[in-house]
Amino acid sequence: MAAGGLSRSERKAAERVRRLREEQQREHLRQVSRILRKAAAERSAEEGRLLAESEDLVTELQGRSRRREGLKRRQEEVCDDPDELRRKVRELASAVRNAKYLVIYTGAGISTAASIPDYRGPNGVWTLLQKGRSVSVTDLSEADPTLTHMSIARLHEQKLVQHVVSQNCDGLHLRSGLPRTAISELHGNMHIEVCTSCTPNREYVRVFDVTERTALHRHQTGRACHKCGAPLRDTIVHFGERGTLGQPLNWEAATAAASKADTILCLGSSLKVLKKYPRLWCMTKPPSRRPKLYIVNLQWTPKDDWATLKLHGKCDDVMQLLMGELGLEIPSYSRWEDPIFSLATPLRAGEEDSHSQKLLCQSPGEGQAAEHGAPPSPVPTRGGWFGRGCTKRTKRRRVT
Repeated sequence: MAAGGLSRSERKAAERVRRLREEQQREHLRQVSRILRKAAAERSAEEGRLLAESEDLVTELQGRSRRREGLKRRQEEVCDDPDELRRKVRELASAVRNAKYLVIYTGAGISTAASIPDYRGPNGVWTLLQKGRSVSVTDLSEADPTLTHMSIARLHEQKLVQHVVSQNCDGLHLRSGLPRTAISELHGNMHIEVCTSCTPNREYVRVFDVTERTALHRHQTGRACHKCGAPLRDTIVHFGERGTLGQPLNWEAATAAASKADTILCLGSSLKVLKKYPRLWCMTKPPSRRPKLYIVNLQWTPKDDWATLKLHGKCDDVMQLLMGELGLEIPSYSRWEDPIFSLATPLRAGEEDSHSQKLLCQSPGEGQAAEHGAPPSPVPTRGGWFGRGCTKRTKRRRVT
């Protein structure tokens, strides 16, 4: 006799009974679920009796169905009709003019026009992965600041926007001409690596993606500090990590801006991550003293109910209308004027093979020229000259 007073045969019999009961429950659930999918008029009298006898199960299944439908609706993209969108943009323009301290929060949706995928849209990274589909690798060296990036830079230049808080790591805000002090890149910048052994941390801006060898909790890029020789690390904050770097995250400026803001404009962000940063929403203030919130997004966000106005439209479309209402010209992006080339630190001798990423070219035609053997022309950078060719083996030379 085993512990518990049951013999082996009795335990096996009890296990068979338990499994049979579970299978009967599953079959009952499947049966009720099939009946609920039918229209009420199509159900037989016997099916009606079964539903009446399974009231608790019916309630549970109907609740599951409502939750699934709710999640599905939240993932759908909704577009305002053109007249409604123009009306909303006029209201937004009035808010921008009258704001005393306007802060813009940006997400992946402002970079989709540059062929950089977002995360939660119909073709977003997380959406495709959840469906078991593959995600194509985007060559970010081909991406340029979008109409939205350039509009934000002009709004800041005109002192209509005081600060920009971004979740994006693509560096396009920096490349649009927005001053470093006016940007908080909360999740890092793919073009910047830092030495954390130097005080203050020493930054190295590069004309290529420095994250080739990095990942979650593994941030060393394979290069070393020019000053102290310590390993350099990227600035990216992955999901599950807490950003501690001063720059380019610039959390101090982000929270200071949020505390001063009377108006917040959210562009292209699902806000599912940003909502977890209470310091950005002034939650310690009473509701009447919190900033007015304007959201531009095609999908539902968890801040919609708090928003003064929600605009369902693409960021570039909304910003083009907004700049027209404000009477401001949107500057064209030019790689010849891209600040990254003047900010960039050239690689040292022996570091040319430390990455295999494509370099940013200062003009579109140079990539073709480099492929056909034409020598790249030099670009002045901090500390020397850096070849503008688009291959990693481009040589650098100093001017004496």
